[in-house]
Order: sequence, then C-alpha cells, then structure tokens
Amino acid sequence: MIEPWTVRKLMVWTAEYFEKHQVDSPRLTGELLLSHLLKMDRIRLYMDLDKPLSKEELAAFKILISQRANGEPTQYLTGQKEFFQRRFLVDQRVLIPRPETELLVERALQYCVAEAPLDILDLCTGSGCIAVTLAAERSQATLWAVDLSKAACEVAAS
Repeated sequence: MIEPWTVRKLMVWTAEYFEKHQVDSPRLTGELLLSHLLKMDRIRLYMDLDKPLSKEELAAFKILISQRANGEPTQYLTGQKEFFQRRFLVDQRVLIPRPETELLVERALQYCVAEAPLDILDLCTGSGCIAVTLAAERSQATLWAVDLSKAACEVAAS
C-alpha cells in the first residue's frame, strides 16, 4: 500500500527540494505555497500535519513547486504580499513590495504628525501598499494614489 502524501511529508520534501534548487527560505516558501493551496494559515498546517492531500491537491502543488523552482516569485504564485501587517494583492502587473518599501513608509510616518491634516501623493502606486498604509496610519491625511498603468490601478483598487 502506498502511503499518502501528508502535510508533514510534503513540508519536509518541499524544503529539501527547494534547498537543492537554491530557492530562498526553502521551508518558509514551501509552507506559504502549501497553506495557499489548502486555503489555510501556516499555523493550521502544523495543526493538520497528518492530513493527506487529494490527487488534485498534489497535482496543483506540483505545479506551484515547479513554477517557484523556475524562478516565479512566491508572492505572484500566492497572489499576495504582507506589508505593514496588512495583506495586499500582487501579481505580474505590479512590483512586489520590498522591505525597503516598508522602511520608506516608516520614515514617512516619522515626518507626518498623527493629528495634523496632510496631503500625500503616491505616484506609481503599483499595489497601493504605500498609500493604503499611510492612510491607515494617519487618518487625518488625504491621499491620492495614481499610476500610469491601468493594470496596476486595477490591482491597487482590489
């Protein structure tokens, strides 16, 4: 009898596979892809380590693994990126927010007095993460987020 592929087995195998293929953060990447596929938080993966995957789930996971090993960013595969403890939609129409982008927002927040009215323009907004984060952190601010790319505006509006 063939043993089923469980969450545990897949997490171990995927981490080893990604390490051999020099994928950054191999274990984390595998967890992110598997939790995305199974539509559960990463913590839930650890609660369901013995959950077997269906043939359809395995086939879909194999595609995700292959795409990631071939260089497709994890964020494009999952369609999201965490930024300032918020989840933003990302895909090939926008750049993936980087840690340096969070540093930019942190610096901007240092210069924006919390209670003071302020006008902020986010040019080339992309995913909208900067504008949305500044608006959430500085409720008195008025923000305009613009982009020449209609496709990027569609992502930011999502």
